[in-house]
Amino acid sequence: MDRPVLSLSGLGRTFGTTRAVDAVTLDIRPGEFVGVIGRSGAGKSTLLRLINRLIDPTAGRITFGDTDVTALRGRELRHWRRDCAMIFQQFNLVERLDVLTNVLVGRLADHGFLASMAMRFTDAERTMAIRALDRLELAPQALQRAGTLSGGQQQRVAIARALVQSPRIMLADEPIASLDPGNATRVMEALRSINRDDGITVLVNLHTLDTARTYCSRIIAMRDGRAFFDGTPRQLTNDVVRDIYGTDGLTGFDEAVTSTRARPPRLRETA
Repeated sequence: MDRPVLSLSGLGRTFGTTRAVDAVTLDIRPGEFVGVIGRSGAGKSTLLRLINRLIDPTAGRITFGDTDVTALRGRELRHWRRDCAMIFQQFNLVERLDVLTNVLVGRLADHGFLASMAMRFTDAERTMAIRALDRLELAPQALQRAGTLSGGQQQRVAIARALVQSPRIMLADEPIASLDPGNATRVMEALRSINRDDGITVLVNLHTLDTARTYCSRIIAMRDGRAFFDGTPRQLTNDVVRDIYGTDGLTGFDEAVTSTRARPPRLRETA
């Protein structure tokens, strides 16, 4: 049976008089690795939050196969957020809890209210969490407080938490924006491995063009809330990028193009 396609149809979101996302229509095919780029304020983060239903659209529709995502409420909405896992720039870990418990939080959508409040997890779930940490080279830190880890390690814990949700789609909102090049490489390699080995669809907001061109098979560029470009990395020429970022944003464009070239990524983490 064919896997469902994620479809956005005329999707929009306004905040007062501001159109953060404006009539976006896209189909995201199963197993794609999609990079979303654009200037600050272009609508990238709002787009991902709409897909995850952290915020509601003011126009348009989101569907996943036969499921009308925009109509989901209650338990069905919680299950959608489980199936469409979200990774944030600021990690969203509970720093006082150990790494293993932070990862197990990703299983709460499958528990009832009382079990969730008591943070009760099965042995099978604990094994799943350890395997996810091992995959991300963090098993030795399983019982360490999350707040003692480096930024790059914390982001990989967040990826492990998303992974134990057994998602069908993984959304990452600028997951490497606050990381040094070495840690950024590790995070992007982890996302690419999950995409290739597990067949999970990945949508990731990125602020450097070299990263998008290196890791993504498809790139969508947002401008003024609209999907201004949708194509392959090869089609994302410098002339197209200048159109995306605007003539008054050429300085930012030059920084985006050269930032990863100026500091080659390190292969091993230093902290």
